[in-house]
Amino acid sequence: MPEFDYQFFVIGGGSGGVRSARIAAGHGARVAISEGYRYGGTCVIRGCVPKKLLVYASHFSDDFADAQGFGWSVPPARFSWPQLIAAKNQEIARLSELYESNLRRSGVKVLHSAARILDAHTVEVDGRPFSAQHILIATGGRPFVPSIPGIELALTSNEVFDLPQLPQRILIVGGGYIAVEFAGILKGLGAQVTLCYRGEQLLRGFDDDVRQHLHGEMSKKDIRILLQSDIVRIERVAAGALQVEISGRSQGPLLFDAVLYATGRVPNTDGLGLAQVGVEVDSAGGVRVDEYGRTNIPSIHAVGDVTNRIALTPVAIREGAAVANTLFGPGPTVADLTVVPSAVFSQPPIGTVGLSETDALARHDVIDIYRANFRSLRQTLSGRDERTLIKLIVDGASQRVLGAHMVGADAPEIIQGLAIAIRMGATKADFDATVALHPTTAEEFVTLREKTTRTRHG
Repeated sequence: MPEFDYQFFVIGGGSGGVRSARIAAGHGARVAISEGYRYGGTCVIRGCVPKKLLVYASHFSDDFADAQGFGWSVPPARFSWPQLIAAKNQEIARLSELYESNLRRSGVKVLHSAARILDAHTVEVDGRPFSAQHILIATGGRPFVPSIPGIELALTSNEVFDLPQLPQRILIVGGGYIAVEFAGILKGLGAQVTLCYRGEQLLRGFDDDVRQHLHGEMSKKDIRILLQSDIVRIERVAAGALQVEISGRSQGPLLFDAVLYATGRVPNTDGLGLAQVGVEVDSAGGVRVDEYGRTNIPSIHAVGDVTNRIALTPVAIREGAAVANTLFGPGPTVADLTVVPSAVFSQPPIGTVGLSETDALARHDVIDIYRANFRSLRQTLSGRDERTLIKLIVDGASQRVLGAHMVGADAPEIIQGLAIAIRMGATKADFDATVALHPTTAEEFVTLREKTTRTRHG
């Protein structure tokens, strides 16, 4: 066997790459990892973690307003965007340093530069080649922006976390989870928010009831939503404002202080040398892999968003662990992704696991639908006109629960628990036999009784 500098060389210091590197090192492998920006990846540096911190911050405006209904007199509150961003930056720096120190404690060689693959067993970093028995690509994704006049004036989710001031008028372009999350964040912090999406409804791919419910709740918060609309051009006008021409608007262009593009993400493969090495990619640039994370070149592997499959941090972590265990651990390991819960930290938030109604009908002849749409106990005193949606989708034949969906306070926390039951094959009878925890919103999942039956051809 030829001698290599490292048995495992990981390109990308995000969640998937870091987990894979640490597990491989734990199995005794000689491991190196390279990262050209900061350790922690999209999730820690400019994704899930800072976004959730901003979500927390944005909730206080509603909390202060609701307090009066519960007997509190709250003096006028003031918000400081620079203070929030400084606190966020401090926490992100702490987490990034923790990621790096944990790698070193695990015995991983940590490099601070971008890497490029030269051949099936060689990686170049800062002009220096390193040989590796196995190479892992874990470079994640990057924001996608279209080519339109003035696009250089727009922000992406990479830059919005570091703005010096909160824009007073902002246009968010896109209808996916990033767009609706930032719409809630910026509105809660005091901005006037317009959301522009070229599709017929927000959150394509989610259950239709969930999509419609969230649209209604966002509109109640005075977020202006323009559907079946697209941006034609952006230009700078007097006093630094951005004038935006939107297709289909007879009223003319609109003025904003900032435009945020949240139109999806694409695999981050530029500069990796994949074409020269012969690594196969799909039409979107995602690295093609088999169930073990292996590319068409047996010594090169890939996990996470760069593979253009399920773009979720916990998925990348599972895939990274599976690759390390396959190569250096107990043996071939496949990441079980048959039941993957997900959340949208919109306002109100979404939690979902399993099949949507449309997907369930495509796979099953008969399904039973259980729904509840209600005002939660908290809102009875707050006076807020916010409603919660809860939905179960059940196989009509086996009575197995196929999907659970919720829009409302604490939905992500509640759905995480239900994901365990659904993965284990729980039936509607199992839900019905579970004693309710009262008074909670979550108890609705075990008290649903009225159903609507749908057939595939009905």
